[in-house]
Amino acid sequence: MMQLGFVSAILPELSLDEVLATAANMKYDCVEVMCWPVGKAERRYAGVTHIDVAKNSPAELAQIKDLTEKHGVAISGLGYYPNPLSADKAEGSQAAEHILKIIETAAQLGINQVNSFIGRDPKKSIDENWQPFLDRWSPIVEHAEKHDVKIGIENCPMFFTDDEWPGGKNLAISPAIWRRMFADIPSQNFGLNYDPSHLIWMQMDCCKPLQEFSDRIFHVHAKDVRVDRELLNEVGIMANPLEYHSPKLPGLGEVDWGSFFSTLGDIRYQGPVCVEVEDRAYEGTLAARHLALQQCQTFLRNYIPREISSP
Repeated sequence: MMQLGFVSAILPELSLDEVLATAANMKYDCVEVMCWPVGKAERRYAGVTHIDVAKNSPAELAQIKDLTEKHGVAISGLGYYPNPLSADKAEGSQAAEHILKIIETAAQLGINQVNSFIGRDPKKSIDENWQPFLDRWSPIVEHAEKHDVKIGIENCPMFFTDDEWPGGKNLAISPAIWRRMFADIPSQNFGLNYDPSHLIWMQMDCCKPLQEFSDRIFHVHAKDVRVDRELLNEVGIMANPLEYHSPKLPGLGEVDWGSFFSTLGDIRYQGPVCVEVEDRAYEGTLAARHLALQQCQTFLRNYIPREISSP
């Protein structure tokens, strides 16, 4: 069965213990745990550290395992979403080094799933980014293979604001690019953390790629999106995307969740589906974000029933 979870980035003020307790109280099965380096980050939802991989001592690792057992909530994967192909070479190198540490920590915890972005220099074309991608990611994937860890790349373009213009800060945005990625780095440890909402606002079919890439879907994000057609008619698709679309909770946007989960069933996907709350209508307070998680759980349990123990 699929497992329903959420991304811990929406609860930055809580400890890992409190995040897992929240998941247990709301009857979630798992949590994708954020592992950013400790320190400030400017981007929304970035810089959240619920596991500090710089402190992966045996005692720290044992404590994390104890917390998952205490609450009966699994960790679906360790998440970190930087730009390893940044035009700032130091930034890119630091991001890559941190990904390596996260891979090692995932292996030590027995989680064996890490989620991230490929990255991109937004001022350069896809072809101009391609050799830097291969140079950066070939050794990362080899490191993942060595530690028996899978890497799920989220398909978010990371183009929302002026500093990400015009190409966005993540290369892995479309089936054509995924096909090329997996041809050049064919490792079975290299796949996708699939978010249907990004394909919707790019005016693509979010279900069709699931069939072709069924063996590369390692992890799924549940987020919806609403495209404001009146604004789109005003600014056009060449505008910054936030000028005409907004992330929403599952069920409040344009993803056809019935078709999406039907297709996941067709490809026999049995992994985690983690809610990613980025709906500004629910961001104001911790209480509002708790309500968002409750609403998502209620909605998505229509498609991911909770396993009930036999009497």
